[in-house]
Amino acid sequence: MVDPAQEQNSLIQKAAELISTSSYPVALTGAGISTPSGIPDFRSPGSGIWTKYSPMEVASLNAFRYHPDKFYKWLRPFVDNLIHAKPNPAHLALTRLEKSSHLKTIITQNIDALHQKAGSEHVIEIHGSFQTLTCLGCFHQIKASEQLLNNYLDQGITPRCPECGNILKPDIILYGEQLPALQWKAARQEILACDLLIILGSSLTVTPVCDLPLSALAQGAEVIILNRTSTHLDTQVSVSIQGDLETILPHIVDKVIHEEKK
Repeated sequence: MVDPAQEQNSLIQKAAELISTSSYPVALTGAGISTPSGIPDFRSPGSGIWTKYSPMEVASLNAFRYHPDKFYKWLRPFVDNLIHAKPNPAHLALTRLEKSSHLKTIITQNIDALHQKAGSEHVIEIHGSFQTLTCLGCFHQIKASEQLLNNYLDQGITPRCPECGNILKPDIILYGEQLPALQWKAARQEILACDLLIILGSSLTVTPVCDLPLSALAQGAEVIILNRTSTHLDTQVSVSIQGDLETILPHIVDKVIHEEKK
């Protein structure tokens, strides 16, 4: 009978070796990397955001256009989490990989900017960010200033454009909205360049992002999946480990850094 702890240690060692020998490693991160920072994911039974709300009713482009106040009311506690969240050990482990030249780029589905807060510099946000907002009337873009956020979070005041007075839309990608063209192109280029893709905290069910691992596999890249639950690609990749990212990823990175110093 296989010892589960021994099997996991073996997979951790294999993942560390793949990272150590890779010439162009890229990471793809989903909501699961940020749940230890207190930000809920979208699909986990009982706790996922979409188990409590219909995404098309509260988080679609049509919902925003026709009921922006309802959208901002729904988003308010989520943004409060984003603003006060801090990077966890998994985010910090990726920063260590980047600083040690063992990670070229992070492609993230997350809008929380925790990779940047952790110190990572090469981050592609394919689902946008709450750091800026754009007016749908005059297309003026502003930064999410402390005053704007305080007015919104403390008083529930819907952000409005300082130029024309129309409601501002946060620069996050809603259902029914296309991904930002430049970021998506950059992400595709990184996938085509990589020889190793490290998938962290993603269920790989959201299109078109779920196609990125398939592109990496098709061109012969090694793929590592670290996730709390299983994914449909687990049997097709080099390493698949299920468990807590904030524990497993730092362990892998420790091994990579340790081997580098030998």
